[in-house]
Amino acid sequence: MHKIQFVLKKSQSKWIIRIVLIAGTLISLFFIPWPLLRAWITPLPDTIEEQVSDAIGYGFDGIIVYVDQGGNPPAWYAAGWKNREEKVPADPNGLFKIASIGKLYDAVTIAKLVHQKRLSLDRTLAEYLPELADRIEYADQITLRMMAQHRSGLPNLTDTPDFWTDPPESSQEAIERILDLPADFAPGEDDAYSNTNYLLISELIERELGYPEFRYIREQVLEPLGLKNTFASMHEVNMDDLMSGYYAGIEEDIKSADYGSMVATAEDVGIFLRALNDGSLFADGEQEIYSSIYVYDHTGLIPGYQSIARYHRDIDAVVVQFVNTTDFEGYTWSLSEIAYGRILSILRKQVR
Repeated sequence: MHKIQFVLKKSQSKWIIRIVLIAGTLISLFFIPWPLLRAWITPLPDTIEEQVSDAIGYGFDGIIVYVDQGGNPPAWYAAGWKNREEKVPADPNGLFKIASIGKLYDAVTIAKLVHQKRLSLDRTLAEYLPELADRIEYADQITLRMMAQHRSGLPNLTDTPDFWTDPPESSQEAIERILDLPADFAPGEDDAYSNTNYLLISELIERELGYPEFRYIREQVLEPLGLKNTFASMHEVNMDDLMSGYYAGIEEDIKSADYGSMVATAEDVGIFLRALNDGSLFADGEQEIYSSIYVYDHTGLIPGYQSIARYHRDIDAVVVQFVNTTDFEGYTWSLSEIAYGRILSILRKQVR
């Protein structure tokens, strides 16, 4: 049997390559997330105020931004709605669910209690909470240090079935959702972000203190900084003061859903973050401990609320951004990061 061979001329080959490239480009364009691309390539405005206003065009219901740049007075910005249904404009001093940004406050508490020798980073979960020793894999090997650094292997509470549609009503119920589950990995062998770590850290802190952890945070962190607009949960505030939360595809305000979160203003978070980064929050010896266990900035995300709080050393600026719109696909998170990055670019241009 003879092989049939096709020999293309050089010019024919080039045309085929062009057609393939064009087809590939057209296919890829179909899958491009255009809202993200549009937000990214739009010319940068001259002011933060303009950028915050433009961000509403990304599909956000409301946005709050706080900027504290060294040498300048703090500035607040807001656009969109605090309450969409009642047409209440976004309030730059409004309260917001800060979600995982709260882990920074937990880590500060750990550092202070370790410095006071009330906690040890090397004691195990089984030693702190012995009743869980037989219900959590590797409990006798997981140390407080590992939990603080997300190196414990504990399965992530918020990944358990129905967590977001049927959230636990108490810390105890939350803990029960991860009992008897296999570890994600052996302690210390990997790292993976897990909200379970800080849930259990709060439990062992409260057992050591003999009273709620937030009381310690208030006395040791908030009051020394003069912060009066940071709260343990939504249950401690007037709900009219809390910014509404919205989820794509759901018309109603979901701010009454309780997933467990501290509540604060952007200014309070910003003041805390600067004190955390410049070390003024710590007594002698505490910052060394903190630096060994956790980061100095954070983001937060729960349905209806996404937040970013970072310190930028190159321009000595704290920037806190709150957005009260989330979605399942994560587009709003990416758009929030784009908006934040553009605000930062404007700040850096102003510094030059």
